[in-house]
Amino acid sequence: MTFENPNTLPENGGIPDDNKFNRISRGALQVVGGLIPFAGGLFSAAAGAWSEEEQRKVNDFFRAWLQMIQDEMSEKQQTILEITARLDIHDEKISKRIESPEYQSLMKKAFRNWAGVESEKKREYIRNILSNAASAQLTSDDVISLFFDWLQSYSEFHFAVIGNIYSNPCSTRAEVWENLGKGDVREDSAEADLFKLLYRDLSTGGVIRQHREKDYQGNFITKQRSTNRNIGQRTMKSAFDDSEQYELTALGQQFVHYAMTELSIKINYSPKETQAEIAV
Repeated sequence: MTFENPNTLPENGGIPDDNKFNRISRGALQVVGGLIPFAGGLFSAAAGAWSEEEQRKVNDFFRAWLQMIQDEMSEKQQTILEITARLDIHDEKISKRIESPEYQSLMKKAFRNWAGVESEKKREYIRNILSNAASAQLTSDDVISLFFDWLQSYSEFHFAVIGNIYSNPCSTRAEVWENLGKGDVREDSAEADLFKLLYRDLSTGGVIRQHREKDYQGNFITKQRSTNRNIGQRTMKSAFDDSEQYELTALGQQFVHYAMTELSIKINYSPKETQAEIAV
């Protein structure tokens, strides 16, 4: 298939003329879509009780609400198209994977709490996870499902730290703070508290850990206790400590592979003047 612009994807549903592409896209949207029942009964019951001004305000509210739903569906549709454009849909293995109940379950979870995807970056992470989950199975679907929980729980600041530790293994807190371009702040500042909280979140969440030595069998070696107990030290450990090194756990490394690794586009096309609509 040949399309006009190899680097452009449509904003609202223009799709190439490929029956398999259309079928998979429609099926995906049927999974993530869903109609919200309208409050016709409410309007009928309230027609005699509301004044014209009250009805106008309610109409304005529903207009804004419907616009929000429309915007959300447009984002979902755009994401589905971007995923499909990155997959070799003529590969039988990938095609079966996309249509499998396990993959459909992942899609439902990814799109169920779409309101929590408050940024374009998180939308891209969802697209990347679903694209990579369809093209290769390097980990279990249970692990991939956990990644969607992380997208709900963590902020872009969390993911920036994850990416920095991946690029710079065994970095200290001070090094990560500097690599992210953060300035000097006091230890008793809100920024320092936030940075400590972020590391606590990622550590307890199983994303990062302090660096540990391993033997040839992959067993972690017990850390030797220091004989120097910092005798006479009167200050607590800094939020920007420069001694303890951190690394990603196996889960954290898989998250980087799935969420932060973007597949190249396999099907390239640009929106046409008259765009085809996907029937949901």
